Amino acid sequence: MRSIAWLAPALLVLAYPALADDIPKRPPNVIFILADDLGWADISPQGSSFHETPNLERLARRSARFTNYYAASPLCSPTRSSILTGLYPARTGITAPACHLPAVQLEKRLAKGNRNQRVLNADSLTRLKGEYTTTAEILRDAGYATAHFGKWHLGHGAGYEPRDQGFELDIPHTPNAPGPGGGYLAPWRFVRDAVQPAPRPGEHIDTWMASRAAEYIVSHKDRPFFMDFWLYSVHSPWNARADLIERFRSKADPASPQRNPLYAAMVASLDDAVGILLDAVERAGVADDTIIVFTSDNGGWAYPPRATDPPGFDSIPATSNAPLRSGKASNYEGGTRVPCLVSWPGRIEASVREPLFSSVDWLPTLLTLAGLGAKRPSKLDGIDQTPAILEGKECRREIYVHFPHGSDAQSRNIPGFLPATWVRVGDWKLIRFHADNPDGSDRLELFDLRRDVGETMNRATEAPEVLADLSKRIEQFLVDTEAVVPKRNPQANATEE
Repeated sequence: MRSIAWLAPALLVLAYPALADDIPKRPPNVIFILADDLGWADISPQGSSFHETPNLERLARRSARFTNYYAASPLCSPTRSSILTGLYPARTGITAPACHLPAVQLEKRLAKGNRNQRVLNADSLTRLKGEYTTTAEILRDAGYATAHFGKWHLGHGAGYEPRDQGFELDIPHTPNAPGPGGGYLAPWRFVRDAVQPAPRPGEHIDTWMASRAAEYIVSHKDRPFFMDFWLYSVHSPWNARADLIERFRSKADPASPQRNPLYAAMVASLDDAVGILLDAVERAGVADDTIIVFTSDNGGWAYPPRATDPPGFDSIPATSNAPLRSGKASNYEGGTRVPCLVSWPGRIEASVREPLFSSVDWLPTLLTLAGLGAKRPSKLDGIDQTPAILEGKECRREIYVHFPHGSDAQSRNIPGFLPATWVRVGDWKLIRFHADNPDGSDRLELFDLRRDVGETMNRATEAPEVLADLSKRIEQFLVDTEAVVPKRNPQANATEE
């Protein structure tokens, strides 16, 4: 199998002649950087003037930047599963961030609910099943070294951790941690295994982790490697270095939608970690042989944070995803439309790309870029986006998100946090809020994103043909993926939640 991997560059050039000018001597390395809860407008390449991300600017200057990229879910574990497997969360059954729970729940089903719950939600699986083939498994079997750094949140216990899903190395090994519980600064309460070298008091977990990943990059400069670098930042708890908070406190404009100094400090630490990786790639002399992906698992927390450490920042929204509506946990654009950068110096042109792109597309795309497209699993929801990355060509016509979670109470604070399925085709987006009308039927919202990216004008009554077409597509999607579809709770109280 390993000998096949060394044929990859020639196969890739045959498929995409634009790469022939500088054929790599070996298959490309892949570094997949995944931020946690980083929003659409949180980095300077996406327009933020308050947050400072010089290292992401540095990466963006040599990247294709996708402006219509979507996470497969507005919450983290479903998106993470989609990245690794190329399958929709509706298909795998991981539809909520429940993979840290102790119970092993592997059945697609509706939750029981209670009398105060008007609509029954899905009961998400709590583990990524081993039956699905991951990108890491395919690349490992083709001769790649594989390593996972950072957050996992796809299951824990025998059979469900990174080493069970194709990764030879797992640092710092926190498979049952939904986030950096207790805070980002050492000593870390959520890291239970002893780590070497031991962190300095107050050291940021992502900085420590990036330093270990940098060592890995340099030590593997002579062998192709696949590295997941899944940051803990900028997920809660709301905690950051004091010196960075003070830097942004003096910069905050009370009139700006992005003005939370603590959150800006969290973004700065994320950017520092990215810089450590970029420096290591250059120091190892493998920049031209390395594909770097940077994106986020879902939209930014566009609401006031809960208790902050240090205190005093909980009345200011953590961030703003404007012009997108709402944020994390929402079916509106702010919940799933996130930054996406793809870099491969000399092969991917620095550019802004508009084609639709979903997180389910990474498995087939990365395999093609590595010359291993023939090794993809037979069952995939993802589409090979290589033509979009290399040439800006449209590959995907539809974006689907199935998010069977939420309630009336949750949607009061987070607009769009209701059980729904939505589809985007071209500029049209239809959201089907399950069982949300008074009579228990589905409520429909239709938006023209070209004219109304903030989703302020429901066009459902104005475009009946579009509505009918997109409704049929959603229905077929639900059938094809065997999705768990929320329904009205027959035992619910007559009053709203």
